[in-house]
Amino acid sequence: MSTFEIKTHQIGRTYSNPHFFILNKGLNSGKPLALPCPNCFVLISKNEEDKNTLYHLTMMLQIGGFYAYYLKGSVIPFISINDCKKTLIKGLESSKYSDFNKHIRAVSIISKKEKELQNVFKKMALLKKSYIKNVFKKAN
Repeated sequence: MSTFEIKTHQIGRTYSNPHFFILNKGLNSGKPLALPCPNCFVLISKNEEDKNTLYHLTMMLQIGGFYAYYLKGSVIPFISINDCKKTLIKGLESSKYSDFNKHIRAVSIISKKEKELQNVFKKMALLKKSYIKNVFKKAN
C-alpha cells in the first residue's frame, strides 16, 4: 500500500487525486464520506485502488469502534487528525497479515445488502402509510 495524505478539509477546496472524506466530529467520527461536510478530514491517495482500500478500511475501523477510543470533548466529541492517521496506519499494518481484500469484498457485499434492506423498509413504511390513509378515506 502506498502512502496517503490526510488533511483538514477546507470548504470550497477541490482535489485532483483520488480522495474521500472522514467525519471528525460527533459519535460517528471516523465515518468515511463520499461528499464533504464542514467537519471532516480529506484523505488523498495516489490511485483509485488505494483510495478504495483505504475507504473500506476506514469504514471497517469506524463500524468496529476503533476511532471511538480516541474521541475527545465532553459536549461534541471529536477525533484529532493525528489519532485518525494513527488508527488508519495501525489498521493497514494489521491488514497485511490477513487476506484483507477478501474481507473488503465481504463487507462491501454486506453493505450493499444492508442498503437494499433499508430501501425495502422505506417502501414498506410508505405502503403502510398509504394503506392507513386509504382506510380512513373510506371511513369518511
